Amino acid sequence: MNKIIEVKDLRISFKTQYGILHATRGISFDLKKGETLAIVGESGSGKSVTARAIMGLLAGNAIYEDGTIMYQGLDLLQLPEDQFYQIRGSKISMIFQDPMSSLNPIMRVGDQIAEALRFKRNMPRKMARREAIELMRQVGIPEPEKRYTQFPFQFSGGMRQRIVISIALANDAEVLICDEPTTALDVTIQGQILDLINSLKEKRGLSVIFITHDLGVVANVADRIAVMYAGKVVETGTSDEIFYNPKHPYTWALLSSIPNLATSTKLDAIPGTPPNMIYPPKGDAFAPRNKYALDIDFEEEPPLFKVSETHYAATWLLHPDAPKVELPSAVQTLKKNRGSVK
Repeated sequence: MNKIIEVKDLRISFKTQYGILHATRGISFDLKKGETLAIVGESGSGKSVTARAIMGLLAGNAIYEDGTIMYQGLDLLQLPEDQFYQIRGSKISMIFQDPMSSLNPIMRVGDQIAEALRFKRNMPRKMARREAIELMRQVGIPEPEKRYTQFPFQFSGGMRQRIVISIALANDAEVLICDEPTTALDVTIQGQILDLINSLKEKRGLSVIFITHDLGVVANVADRIAVMYAGKVVETGTSDEIFYNPKHPYTWALLSSIPNLATSTKLDAIPGTPPNMIYPPKGDAFAPRNKYALDIDFEEEPPLFKVSETHYAATWLLHPDAPKVELPSAVQTLKKNRGSVK
């Protein structure tokens, strides 16, 4: 399967009044054509920074320290803004977490979709209106001709997110980045938006990067999963490998916090808080919160150990000399009852 985006050793920091914040610390991953890659981790792990770097939308205090983001032979980090403009929105589009912050509150929603069509595809006004109405229909907006003239406040949260999706798809993008697109929605609407994104992916042959803090959200949509912590990818593998054969204690902790119908006891919470990335910790960043931590975790950062051709995890527990540990009960249950999360 051809790689459409390849990120290598990406290191991005931010100048702050308190010092240099190290947001991503050498992350590497790729996105293959036609697949959905989920990037999962707590707030502050570097997920959204990575997505905004791919889009060229980082704040002015960002520092590109090292690494490449390759798209069709181009390093996006080296492109001048006028050249990036031809890619952003046309070839790579993004859906943000809060649709109200993505939409102009005083502009009719149909005109916002049509504007994307006119500016990126030089489409005449009448043609852009027809195409915008069709896009609204495709994303499940009822009576699109009537709702074309309405304003964002007249739509529910789920319907506003559908409008944002239609804008993102207005220019036949190849890559769709979804940054926590269901966080503010209730569970039923979450499912509808996930189904819509998955359906559009299949129909349009999209490649999708889905960013979330909730592993359970991507159980049915992700082909592969990259788990991030403290600016690093700590485990990566296929969806089945991450859910049913996880190797990193942080992945175990995320899985243990997913509620399901079989849950009869209190959900596990990850103790402590993520590290302050102005002062990155020595060794394994997760060690202070990890009850399975070894002495070496506090001294030396683990490499990515190979579990299979598609599965890697950065934990000293995979070293041949490491002691064997008992998996958390929630992870054991998943391994025994495959499909209980899905």
